[in-house]
Amino acid sequence: MPSVLPQSPPSRRRLILLLGAVVLILAAVNVADKFGPHHTGLIVGPTIALLLVLIARRAGLTWHDLGLSRRTLIPGLKYAVGAILAVAVVYAIGVALPLTRPAFHDVRYHLHPGAALLTAFIVVPLGTVLLEEIAFRGVLLGLVNRHRGAVWASITSSVLFGLWHILPSLRLNSANQAVGAAFGSGAAGRVLAVAGAVAFTAVAGLLLCELRRRSGSLLAAAALHWATNGLGLLVAAALATTSFA
Repeated sequence: MPSVLPQSPPSRRRLILLLGAVVLILAAVNVADKFGPHHTGLIVGPTIALLLVLIARRAGLTWHDLGLSRRTLIPGLKYAVGAILAVAVVYAIGVALPLTRPAFHDVRYHLHPGAALLTAFIVVPLGTVLLEEIAFRGVLLGLVNRHRGAVWASITSSVLFGLWHILPSLRLNSANQAVGAAFGSGAAGRVLAVAGAVAFTAVAGLLLCELRRRSGSLLAAAALHWATNGLGLLVAAALATTSFA
């Protein structure tokens, strides 16, 4: 019989194609959200989240693989409540201490109370948390975990999550008082601030992946993600209208 050349496992080739498709979709969404009409993410985010779930299900992932199983809803809810309370305590301490209070001074969140509440409870959950958790801790984590295991899944998801924050961090050093003081306001400061944001969010991604793994539910990671962004926004908006002695 003629010899047959070894071939790459079909699962590996399929994984690369699926990951490539998901990354391209997310890159397009990232650019549209940055340069498109205001609050583009409110429409695009839920739509793309649904599309990614359909792609993952077509690829053979179960609801459990995606962190959306009904069996893990209650454990996920318990972790979710704990995560929100933990963030609230950390933020309360951060605001109370003069040394850490400047971290909450961010001109992007100088909002009227009504606008702050709308952003925290509508825009952040639907325009940010839903898509990012479905994409990074649901679909990407599930795909890589199915083919390469939990360690590679967490690393891949978290690195991509960090890179996802390049565009949103371009004005970070000029918008946030603490970041500007740490890195400077010039071009070099911008590069350092973006690099810092990418590294920080990649590490945060690892934490979110671990929370998702321990609880078995995407709800836990989504709650921590929302608390970090939503409560942070509310605190920053409150500080913008409050003076401390």
